[in-house]
Amino acid sequence: VGDTQSVVWFNRFLLSDPGDALYRQNEVTPVDYLEFKHHSYSEIVELMKSVHEECPNITNVYSLGRSSKGREIMAMVISGNPTEHEIGEPEFRFTAGLHGNEAVGRELILLLMQYLCKEYKDRNPRAQRLVEGIRIHLVPSLNPDGHETAFEVVSGRKDGFDIFQNFPDLNSILWDAEDKGMVPKLTPNHHVPIPENFEFNTSIAVETRAIISWMKTYPFVLGANFQGGEAIVAYPYDKDEPRLTPDESLFRWLAVSYASTHLTMTHNYRGSCHGDIPAGASTSMSVIFCPGMNDFSYLHTNCYELSIFLGCDKFPHQSELAQEWEKNREAMLTFMEQVHRGIRGIVKDQQGNPIANATISVEGINHDVTTGDYWRLLNPGEYRVTAKAEGFSSETKLCVVGYESGATSCSFNLAKSNWDRIKQVRSHSDPGLIYNTSQKYQ
Repeated sequence: VGDTQSVVWFNRFLLSDPGDALYRQNEVTPVDYLEFKHHSYSEIVELMKSVHEECPNITNVYSLGRSSKGREIMAMVISGNPTEHEIGEPEFRFTAGLHGNEAVGRELILLLMQYLCKEYKDRNPRAQRLVEGIRIHLVPSLNPDGHETAFEVVSGRKDGFDIFQNFPDLNSILWDAEDKGMVPKLTPNHHVPIPENFEFNTSIAVETRAIISWMKTYPFVLGANFQGGEAIVAYPYDKDEPRLTPDESLFRWLAVSYASTHLTMTHNYRGSCHGDIPAGASTSMSVIFCPGMNDFSYLHTNCYELSIFLGCDKFPHQSELAQEWEKNREAMLTFMEQVHRGIRGIVKDQQGNPIANATISVEGINHDVTTGDYWRLLNPGEYRVTAKAEGFSSETKLCVVGYESGATSCSFNLAKSNWDRIKQVRSHSDPGLIYNTSQKYQ
């Protein structure tokens, strides 16, 4: 599906509910309470603590782990119930600071913390919907060591590692299996296993391992990481091979949702600071050609992740931060709202117990997601959706995704498979009993 179709879909989404149109939801243009400055690592920690103290009921501060130099990789959750996952509430993440000298994303995330806290307290309806309807994780500095180095001298990476490109190469594993016709019968099209030698790979940074553990700990649905050096929204696949993900049209939708609501990115048709990116690159494939954080997230977890490159100046003067906030504020809010696009539900057995690790498949899209409660991002349309789990008979439903706001409920109740019932009966019966295997067990 081309860029034009994605724009048409998104414009229809904007116009589907005129009373709730995204462009009309900027009820407030706050600047007086926001702190427009560059923050050192210690100042970030203090700011996060102050936001938590101001909004203790909707925030929680935690650590992903420590950097190689012992600094905590700090995160903030903002939600109506910030300390635990709630059934039916999607988990979202914004991250920044993979490269220590890319400061704009770091400051945008800190501003977003302050904004959501203040606007929620002031009963801004849109802020209330976001906070109460999504569990939002905000990580301003994934690379605190590089951040501190860059804060003193504007430089780049951490100890020779580019953390974005430091993730295991799952692309090659999947693509090799696809070329051999092994997907999905022998090799899964989702949650591709990490190679066994990963634990002993000394080229994997401490920070990368912490990020991977974090990705697997929370059931994230959608996310984006902020970077710099270009003006472009990038999505999987990032590797230098002309392959599209099975969710190409969805990724285009997500890219358009950010680029089209950014104040200047939509009009930056070349998208590149160096003039070498094709026209329309703000919704094209990524300009980073190696397996990265986006690909790993898509292939190993349920989370659809994009990279948002905020501009050519990675470390602008702090007098320009207010302008950067105004450029990106609406785009950030709109992108978060896309987590409610598609279908959602729970897979249970016939006694009403949730089935862990059930698989959700969408006909025609060769990429599955797994449960507990699940969210499957989809563009508007009709879909044949199948839930399956080991020991259960699969079930297929027709699920319709409309243009209106909110995910379509699509839950399943699976019955035990006949063979599984037979095995259960045998395991609880007299060993000397003769079975009539033609009998249908109900």
